[in-house]
Amino acid sequence: MSAAEQIQIASEDRLRADLYNFLGLLLSAPPDQMLLDQCAGLSGDESDLGRAIAGLASVARVSKPRGVQSEFNALFIGLGRGELLPYASYYLTGFLNEKPLARLRSDMGQMGMTRAANVFEPEDNIASLMEMMGGMIVGRFGAPATLASQKTFFGAHIAPWAPHFFTDLRGAKNSVLYAAVGDVGRAFLEIEREAFRLTA
Repeated sequence: MSAAEQIQIASEDRLRADLYNFLGLLLSAPPDQMLLDQCAGLSGDESDLGRAIAGLASVARVSKPRGVQSEFNALFIGLGRGELLPYASYYLTGFLNEKPLARLRSDMGQMGMTRAANVFEPEDNIASLMEMMGGMIVGRFGAPATLASQKTFFGAHIAPWAPHFFTDLRGAKNSVLYAAVGDVGRAFLEIEREAFRLTA
């Protein structure tokens, strides 16, 4: 990425990208001690998102990697399947690998996004979508995406189902640390939804 492209990304957009990437990281694999320590060091303000971040920090301070790995496995892997299926296709159609995934793959191709060679999950999983949004904002797939492009992608692939997923994550019987992750995701996506609504 050129220096000119880096300068064009506003600090608030970098923060948005960081939060998308942070959620993607937490949802792609159970956090190790270093990531738990980073979560524990977060602080929030009195906004809904700030309180959710403070809640995540509080839970992370008393969490251990082994316990969080068991929680992650129960939520997303399980014996046969986890408590939750974090895929757009499942949330929108009740089945995996359906039209939402095909539409996403088409849009990814148009934007120059490809699935990493070592990733075998369908691309419409929540972790990948969070990482895609973060990458679009800062230009990981070429030039930084325009706000209009971000709004279109968000509206097509995230808004219709991800808030429901984060609500389910908050209430899942196996959620402890991930209940707090659900709160952060839900609060953040509400801010994003409202901000996109206000753009032309």
